[in-house]
Amino acid sequence: MTNWDEIRTALHVARLGTVSAAAEALGVHHATVIRHVDNLEARLGVRLFQRHPRGYTPTEAGQDLLRVASRAEDGFAQLAARLKGQEATGELTVTALPSLAARLVPILVEFQERNPGLVVRFLAEARLFRLESGEAHLAVRAGQVPPDQPDNVVRPLGRLRLHLAAAPAYLDRHGRPGPDGFGGHRFVGLDGDGGRAPFNRWIEALGAAPAFRASGDPSMIEAIAAGAGLGFVPLAESRARNLEEVMPPRPEWEVPLWLVTHVDLHRTPKVQAAAALIRERARDWDG
Repeated sequence: MTNWDEIRTALHVARLGTVSAAAEALGVHHATVIRHVDNLEARLGVRLFQRHPRGYTPTEAGQDLLRVASRAEDGFAQLAARLKGQEATGELTVTALPSLAARLVPILVEFQERNPGLVVRFLAEARLFRLESGEAHLAVRAGQVPPDQPDNVVRPLGRLRLHLAAAPAYLDRHGRPGPDGFGGHRFVGLDGDGGRAPFNRWIEALGAAPAFRASGDPSMIEAIAAGAGLGFVPLAESRARNLEEVMPPRPEWEVPLWLVTHVDLHRTPKVQAAAALIRERARDWDG
């Protein structure tokens, strides 16, 4: 019979990507993690991970194990919650773009204070975590169209309102754009796939191109605040950094936000409670 400790260890390795991270999370020696994974692979007769210098990557069989083990772990957590009379226990993993961290972290802290038996993991990365494989319970994603991954439950969460802004130091050096347009001004924009963002297309329609390109929203906002040029910033971040408005928000610059869960976990108590609090607090977001 397969040992649950071994499955739990493999689940942590799959989620965290390295033996050392899994060992730290489980409170065991890294040799124990390696032994559990090796024993489980031998018992099942299949390789669950590809080993490489940076860590462990689940194979197709490993992804299947991650999905099944995640559901089993959530089932145990729900049972414990019912037995203890608590709303949420176990682990809650939420993923979002780094630019949304300032909005989501206070909500997750509040949720954990309401549920002290809960361990919260917040994964602020640009890559899409696979909800269907158990990598996360909840995801907040941005995009003009709803996420369309199969078996996901997608609900609108609001919209980020952006305006064209600049640092006071930049405007002191270059002045404000006048009636003749933006001649002589520099723009800050997103690089790579982010170049398809509505505001990047608006810049291109002017016959201009970003002179400073950043790989993500946080870096882009840092560059605007440092005086690299004119750029698009959510209203909340603009106020926090004392940026000056150059053009007010326009509907075509808005970025829709989506709250995403997987159908298998959507109705679990902790996911329902966390999603409800995020939706409630999101009503107060302004930009």
